[in-house]
Amino acid sequence: MTSLHDLSALEQAAAIRSREVSPVELVEHYLGRVEVLADAVGAFVTVTADRARAQARAAERAVADGGDLPPLHGVPTAIKDLNAVAGVPMTAGSAAVPALVPDYDDYVVTLLRRAGTISLGKTNTPEFGLPCYTEPDVAPPARTPWDLDRSAGGSSGGAGAAVAAGLVPFAHGSDGGGSVRIPSSVCGLFGIKVSRGRISNGPVLGDVTGLGWSGPMARTVRDAAAMLDAMAVPMPGDPHWAAPPAESFLAAADRDPGRLRIGRYRAPVIADSTVHPDCLAAWEDASALLAAAGHEVEDVPGPFGPELLPAFTVVWSVGTAAVPVPPNAEGRLRPLTRWLREQGRATSGPTFVGAMQELQRAARVTITAASAYDAVLSPTLAQPPALIGAFRNDADPAADFAAQARFTPFTSAYNMTGQPAVNVPLYWTADGLPIGVMLAGRPADEATLISLSAQLEVIRPWADRRPSWW
Repeated sequence: MTSLHDLSALEQAAAIRSREVSPVELVEHYLGRVEVLADAVGAFVTVTADRARAQARAAERAVADGGDLPPLHGVPTAIKDLNAVAGVPMTAGSAAVPALVPDYDDYVVTLLRRAGTISLGKTNTPEFGLPCYTEPDVAPPARTPWDLDRSAGGSSGGAGAAVAAGLVPFAHGSDGGGSVRIPSSVCGLFGIKVSRGRISNGPVLGDVTGLGWSGPMARTVRDAAAMLDAMAVPMPGDPHWAAPPAESFLAAADRDPGRLRIGRYRAPVIADSTVHPDCLAAWEDASALLAAAGHEVEDVPGPFGPELLPAFTVVWSVGTAAVPVPPNAEGRLRPLTRWLREQGRATSGPTFVGAMQELQRAARVTITAASAYDAVLSPTLAQPPALIGAFRNDADPAADFAAQARFTPFTSAYNMTGQPAVNVPLYWTADGLPIGVMLAGRPADEATLISLSAQLEVIRPWADRRPSWW
């Protein structure tokens, strides 16, 4: 028998419109699952049950009143705890500083609410969203529902765990070095790292480095596309702009991509990073699926050189040092956070500018070299889902950071170039672990990636693959 959480977000929206399901019924169903399962997978930091129930009652009245409804009316979601929701505590994954209770919404929160979604709360994230694992001091570790001994990744680990565990049908994440694609890979989800400027970071968050952007995480391509349509609205004062799409992203998911030219590479940016045989098998399998679908698939040289990691590290550490922390709280930060802040404070202005220039140079070279291809295929990660605690090294945070880099040698490059990239969950290992592959696209061309991914989803559906306790 089908349960409400078996339905996709768009199926839930359709059921609400047809009055087969009420928003109140849907929200109560998910809140019940959150109460039972959320701590087991470390999905939430804050659950806003009363607020969600009030919004559900208002959504139900709107259905009864008739008239036009927004496209995702009454559908539950959740917001990553790095983004501001008015009146809801924001910990940013840190126990060292008091939770902020903002009096404003980030634009992306406003836009998701305008589209009709109802947030159940704030999802788990590591301190300031820095590592690729979500094991903060403010909440239980985020675990992939496919194996509770393993991490849900980061920094959108709580969002990935929530969607994969059926606690919400889709969720908001953000990606500054892989933080949507990493959890999507280890949780068996479709996730979109958007083009630079596609989604507003306003009204308060800055865009100085251009690395981090909100993005959707979902069980289906169509759900992610619909969520992206809701979030991808230019807002006043944005310093970056992505060229507007010629069609809605949901329309892109519903059309044939045509015959595409796809480059593929498997060489990691980091020389001492070894790509696991399961990750290579997933990459080969995806290549075969693409070729069988009629696309031209050919090997290309790895587009990124070893100079990228040092430049990224400079930019990442300076950004970390810029996070406002009261002086008396500095010593309570996690060792990795303190180490990154020390690196950032020790960096001169000219060194920071030089690192940004290196990223821009690499972006120009890479985008030009790949201009003949509609998409480029690589592994998403170098290893299968990692065990909880595998990377954390409080005694040696430099080693912690280096181990993370070896695990994620493919993702951050596209934050540096600003290109869109998606994780596609096509492959599971013999012991049931999801292994994603990554498709990167031309600048501002999420539509082609979405169309191509939707075609792959038809060829090999994945949404019905669920953890055993689903």
